[in-house]
Amino acid sequence: MIRTSIVVDGVEIPEALIAEEAQHHPAPSAKAAREAAGRALAARALLLARARELALVPLPERDDAGREETADEALIRAVLSREVETEPADSAARLRFYESNRDRFRAPDLYDAAHILFAPKKGAQDALHEAHARAGEALRHIRRAPQTFADIARDVSDCPTGKAGGHLGQMQTGDLDPAVEAALAALAPGEISASPVRSRYGWHILRLDRRLAGAVLPFAHVEEAIRLHLDSRAWMQAAGRYVRRLADDARGKGVVVSLTADGTVGTPTLTLGQVLGADAATLARFEAWLAAADPDLMARVRAVADADVAGLIQREARAFIAGADDETWTSLISAAQNGADPVLAALRFMLRSKLVPPKPTRTLIRTV
Repeated sequence: MIRTSIVVDGVEIPEALIAEEAQHHPAPSAKAAREAAGRALAARALLLARARELALVPLPERDDAGREETADEALIRAVLSREVETEPADSAARLRFYESNRDRFRAPDLYDAAHILFAPKKGAQDALHEAHARAGEALRHIRRAPQTFADIARDVSDCPTGKAGGHLGQMQTGDLDPAVEAALAALAPGEISASPVRSRYGWHILRLDRRLAGAVLPFAHVEEAIRLHLDSRAWMQAAGRYVRRLADDARGKGVVVSLTADGTVGTPTLTLGQVLGADAATLARFEAWLAAADPDLMARVRAVADADVAGLIQREARAFIAGADDETWTSLISAAQNGADPVLAALRFMLRSKLVPPKPTRTLIRTV
């Protein structure tokens, strides 16, 4: 049986679409990436199907960069805006968050520092090594006479700050190359780096002159940012719960929508109503078809049907659907897709899963 689609949360999704979407879901394994892709595609399909139920019209908006939403993105936003509601965080909640996360509202540390840069000379062979040698020689001299730092910076530094004795001015976290900042963070005020420090610009001799720890910002200065954070977090959590409710409802109904190869929401191969609502003519046609296509299964059906084959089929179909999960629905959809008549193929699959015992597995290699 060739499987061309799988079922996730009541959504029939082409295998090729999941493989394409999985590239956007980094995960520890290919299986985990495919599972994440399936859930994302299913959520999108269910939201678009809900938008169709609500007869919503897409009204695309533009972001600050001028990029316009697609029609589907606009519909999903409209569904969530209409159906997801949250209570805004009150002042007491904002203050509790501030008190519990005071370090998050600390201003950046400030520091005064100086450096001497030894940049690799363009076109020189082994330029980086030569720059490191020059830095090492200068550092040895500074170690013997620290007061010469500014004079050496003026004489040899490859940075314009050399004219000011290497003084960088007052800086804050994020202003300098990460490697330089990390080295300065390890120094005490007045201390000079023990060895040259490498950055993307070359080699540095560093001196930390002063450090001022950033103060915690007052609550009044950050209350609005806290409000936006808490309200956004609450809305995201509520939206997640809403999508999970859609998925739970869809799983309870079997297969409610499908995605085409280009991601368009459409009608699934097989719906719950088609199977449970099979009329007398279909069931009669099924008996004749099954007798020709699968005589062994037909014999099993007659053996337990007490002459009511149609009733048995309906009962087993309802029992099958009541206990089906996504994997079972995937197998059922595959059977329907590979049959000339999807309903007949699905009914046959249901009966075989109930009446034909699985083939026993055998161990070919036995370990001692």
